Amino acid sequence: MRKHMKKKLQRTSTPFVACTWLLLALAAPAPALAQADGIDARATSLLKAATAYLGGQARFTTEARSTIEVVLKSGQKIQFDHVATFSVERPNKLRADRRGDLVDQTFYYDGKSLTLHNPADRVFATLPAPGTLEEMLDFARDRLDIVAPAGDFVYANAYDILMQDVTAAFVVGKAVIEGVRCDHLAFRNPGVDWQLWVQEGAQPLPRKLVITSTDVPGAPQFSVVLTRWSLAPTFGAGFFDFTAPKDARRIDFLPVGGGTSLR
Repeated sequence: MRKHMKKKLQRTSTPFVACTWLLLALAAPAPALAQADGIDARATSLLKAATAYLGGQARFTTEARSTIEVVLKSGQKIQFDHVATFSVERPNKLRADRRGDLVDQTFYYDGKSLTLHNPADRVFATLPAPGTLEEMLDFARDRLDIVAPAGDFVYANAYDILMQDVTAAFVVGKAVIEGVRCDHLAFRNPGVDWQLWVQEGAQPLPRKLVITSTDVPGAPQFSVVLTRWSLAPTFGAGFFDFTAPKDARRIDFLPVGGGTSLR
């Protein structure tokens, strides 16, 4: 789980800060404040239902609005926002169109090759890829340092991956994400805390994910809100295939650690 999760100004007066903390303490859910260490079966059951449900979908699309924090040497945190349209067709098709502060790119996987295209820079990189989504995601992460937004949920064994090395899990309570009522879950791994909001009812879709790197100075966070779900999309011919524009130049993927990433 940890390998997946991590690979992925305003001045106020002291009285105002104290008042804010008091209000937060009064508003905090009592179960969370009193939560003991350990793994609550209710939390793992909700997580298993979410991963099994999404794993059973032959195709789907979702919009992933993500925010990633960077901690400066001074300790100050800077945030960058991105929006990705994430399209999947099992067993071996994936496309992610991502736009945001740091990147403008599209990721294509057609079951035979994966391609990263930066249209603004008029460059692309492509190479042969394994034949299943799970193998491709592993390959992209380990060999190319590319991580798809919330890509852990695509795996057929997503539950096992997410529960790897979990030391604590509990249900925080109920919450509303983008107008959808959800169960709010919290998990802890060595070096990583993460929260998941799962839609209530017959379609237990993941609606929000927050990852906190607790072993990094400043404890930066990555968060993603998953909205605009479609579980019966229609993909046109060639939707997952990349055709290089005439003015695009082919380049090589950067080595691991070189900074190429979809997250």
